[in-house]
Amino acid sequence: MASATKTAEIYRMVMPSHTCPYGIKALDLLKRRGFTVEDHHLTSREETDAFKGEHAVATTPQVFIDGKRVGGHDDLVRFLGGEVKDKDAVTYTPVIALFAMAAAMAMAGSWASLGELLTMRTAEWFIAFSMCLLALQKLKDVDSFATMFLNYDLLAARWVPYGRIYPFAEGAAGVLMISGALMWLSVPIALFIGTIGAVSVFKAVYIDKRELKCACVGGNSRVPLGFVSLTENVMMVAMAVWMLAKPALLGAH
Repeated sequence: MASATKTAEIYRMVMPSHTCPYGIKALDLLKRRGFTVEDHHLTSREETDAFKGEHAVATTPQVFIDGKRVGGHDDLVRFLGGEVKDKDAVTYTPVIALFAMAAAMAMAGSWASLGELLTMRTAEWFIAFSMCLLALQKLKDVDSFATMFLNYDLLAARWVPYGRIYPFAEGAAGVLMISGALMWLSVPIALFIGTIGAVSVFKAVYIDKRELKCACVGGNSRVPLGFVSLTENVMMVAMAVWMLAKPALLGAH
């Protein structure tokens, strides 16, 4: 077994203008698993190409254990009993991370301004921060988002420019809601895009039974369309309704 030998060789690119990150990761993994490693640097493109040709491989790094070629970084992970994530697999990780950060920011803001972690402002800021962070993900590549958005949004399918407007509208509404300014503008925006979004997602997923990727965290999302995107839109609608009702409700007290 490989772990019994505890010796390995690795060939990786270490050039003046480029050091292969996967080579660094593979070297670190071997050392953490207790291997004594002979670290061979491929210091030029010519040397790298010659190595690939000699061993009939397409990529570096390449790891050898007990004189046998294991392969690159992912092959090494599998060889040592680890699991390599499928880059195309469906995942909720980006959304979980985004909402967790929004919650942390909301509680931090509440603590700084009111001296308490959980207040009404915490809930308001959580939704507003979430809107801003979701908008930021879309704004990283507006065209890619807008293209994916066309797959299911009812308004974007009929008026294509809406897909490019949406991220700016969501971000603007979120920022205004954080500040508490221009509610006459932010509330209608959130109510409009949230309602259309919720209806679109509900129709695509729960009526038409379509299996689509959600554009909610950007155009390269691997998050499935469904509950998450529906939640995003429902939150916007709820925030808009709350902002409309808040003066009357608080005034009654």
